[in-house]
Amino acid sequence: MTEERTEPYRLPETDESLLAECDVQVFRSSGPGGQSVNTTDSAVRLVHRPTGIVVSCQRERSQLRNKRECVRRLRERIVDMQRVRTPRKATKPSKAAVARRLAAKQALARKKRSRKRPPAEE
Repeated sequence: MTEERTEPYRLPETDESLLAECDVQVFRSSGPGGQSVNTTDSAVRLVHRPTGIVVSCQRERSQLRNKRECVRRLRERIVDMQRVRTPRKATKPSKAAVARRLAAKQALARKKRSRKRPPAEE
């Protein structure tokens, strides 16, 4: 059985080359804005083919500004995806925490023992 080694994705230097790797979809944005929102296809959605990341923006009335914002967000998401995260080291609870936990368990046990029915009188 052979292991496939894939090289990590290299982020392009320019926005144009990054945009060339994406499927660009434009659509009418939703929400408040009145007639300008209902008549223009200014919202942009980018689907990055190599990584599968989807980013959309419908903040501005200009399609070009929304596309720039999408590329900026996509670049941030790719960098965040490639960041190496160090795993959390497990730590032991402190002696005081262990003592508090045991004291709480003992108090609960005392409370439950006190709920028992008294022995039947003969």
